[in-house]
Amino acid sequence: MTDARPAFSTKFAETEADLRAAQALRYDVFVRELGGGGALVDHEAGLERDRFDPFFEHLLLSDTDTGQVVGVYRLMREDQARAAGQFYSEDEYDLSMLKASGRRMLELGRSCLHRDYRGGAAMYHLWAALAEYIAQHRIEILFGVASFHGTDVDKLAQPLSALHHNHLAPPDLRVRARADHFAAMDRLPVEALDRRAAMLAMPALIKAYLRLGGVVGQGAWIDRAFNTTDICLILDTTRLNPRRSRIYSDAKSR
Repeated sequence: MTDARPAFSTKFAETEADLRAAQALRYDVFVRELGGGGALVDHEAGLERDRFDPFFEHLLLSDTDTGQVVGVYRLMREDQARAAGQFYSEDEYDLSMLKASGRRMLELGRSCLHRDYRGGAAMYHLWAALAEYIAQHRIEILFGVASFHGTDVDKLAQPLSALHHNHLAPPDLRVRARADHFAAMDRLPVEALDRRAAMLAMPALIKAYLRLGGVVGQGAWIDRAFNTTDICLILDTTRLNPRRSRIYSDAKSR
């Protein structure tokens, strides 16, 4: 019997065509599926883009049989953020405490998979490539905004409250959502939490970061243009869950 599972390859975008492939997948996921938008989104060409794209590195996952880009991540180190004038997340969160730490930081964003490749090995391959990059650049803190679909925080009371009560960052990592679109996450008391309901409402990517030992900043940020409720996820590589972080450890030892 032939193995019908797809084979994958990863690389960083090198050409304009590579970048457009990433932006096209992002448009499919963030605009067509989730109803997002933005000032630089090109609906005619079907590209989701913003002013930060030229400053990020874009990690691409391709199906080697079809050549199609089926997964993307964009990555920004501190030197790239200086060139851009800021980290992307700084529009939503006060990152001053992370920036003052003197530790090597990497911002992650716009992570998505094509709908046909979710729930399988695709994310593993994307994360393996990311782990190699983290080891190569000796990154100590990973962070970035992750999103819930929609902007009605009362409908998200269970997952937001679970994140606040169970996964709030320690004081030295506890960035805070900016006041302009701030929403408190502790919408329910601990005794009202329904763990099953909270986890069912949690996007898969957020759950994956939590399993690695990820924590969240103080407060959510409401992004009405993108139709999302954003949280800031932070991962201290010295505090990774040892059982869950084998991909990172394997890459670091190469």
